[in-house]
Amino acid sequence: MQFDSYGGEAARLAADLVNLTEAPRPADLEPLLAAHGVVNRRLTAAQAESVWTWSRRLAACFGRRDLDERCDAVNSLLADASSSPRISLHDGRPHLHYSATGADPAAHVRAVTAAGLAYVICSADAGRLGRCARRECALAFVDTSRNGRRAYCSVRCANNDAVARHRARLRGAERAGG
Repeated sequence: MQFDSYGGEAARLAADLVNLTEAPRPADLEPLLAAHGVVNRRLTAAQAESVWTWSRRLAACFGRRDLDERCDAVNSLLADASSSPRISLHDGRPHLHYSATGADPAAHVRAVTAAGLAYVICSADAGRLGRCARRECALAFVDTSRNGRRAYCSVRCANNDAVARHRARLRGAERAGG
């Protein structure tokens, strides 16, 4: 599944922020933001804390959720991001930016991640905002597979879960047979 590069990439940024396990320092966020195309990524300690707090709210948008519940969560994020989309021509082609040029970097992250999640829900399928099915993992991910049935955050988790299920079946067969 091909998502619009801006909306889809922003949703993937949201998933990566959700997957942070502790409050990041500004230096920790810079490579993550760069990997998702965020240009203004120099945050202060207070802005990094703001992004951490925001990431905890983003978490409610991933995994098994009723559509109404997921839309309410994203609508709340959109309202709190308080941005005004703008058409930009900086690269010669019109496209949307979800915050003003020169906006506070944390405000920009809030605006693009909320808009990215909304984009996935409206343009693809809300179920594509998933959580890894491997019990020991549960990382958030954006399902970009063709059929939209991805259940794991990575091939590694899928393989580990398959091996665990296979070993459990073997143990069960051994107990039943002997």
